[in-house]
Amino acid sequence: MDSAFLSGFALSLSLILAIGAQNAFVLRQGLRRQHVLAVVLTCAVSDAVLIAAGVTGFSWVAQAAPWVQPLFRWGGAAFLLVYGAISFRNALRGGEALEAAGNGDWSLRAAILTCLALTWLNPHVYLDTLVLIGSVSTKFPGRHFAFGAGAMAASFVFFFALGYGARLLAPLFAKPGAWRLLDVGVGTLMWAIAFSLILDTQG
Repeated sequence: MDSAFLSGFALSLSLILAIGAQNAFVLRQGLRRQHVLAVVLTCAVSDAVLIAAGVTGFSWVAQAAPWVQPLFRWGGAAFLLVYGAISFRNALRGGEALEAAGNGDWSLRAAILTCLALTWLNPHVYLDTLVLIGSVSTKFPGRHFAFGAGAMAASFVFFFALGYGARLLAPLFAKPGAWRLLDVGVGTLMWAIAFSLILDTQG
């Protein structure tokens, strides 16, 4: 399989895996089996739109202003190093567990509006998709669309797996130890990508 596609898939998946309100809401809806298809599609399609904007827009900007590419590569590497360090810190501290099941039912409209708010009103999603994924995509000249496709595929795979596999995943990720392992994996991947960006910039 195309290395650009796999790289996009891995980066996007590592970003989505972080504990957050959006994932907690998707897991909650999956546990209660309420509007699961609408919820996961809303999250995945929103991500796909933002990823497409990041990959295409950043490539255009990089061609118009060549100095932007190394600037954002260094910025992306710095962000990944910090993000990875936070993941390692969380793994050392432990005590994290995802509380997903809540009380009360949600209407279809309320569920979709909540998903849209958790996605589009979250400032981190713009950094992840428009800046970070967009900047890393420049490592694959001529194949940035494959990179973007991989990133989008990761979003769809993750949200569908989380929504429909919630009843299987919830007991596992209610345990702090599972999140420790996840944080270590995410931190390792983040740092690996950061160092690859730094080496490319120096080269």
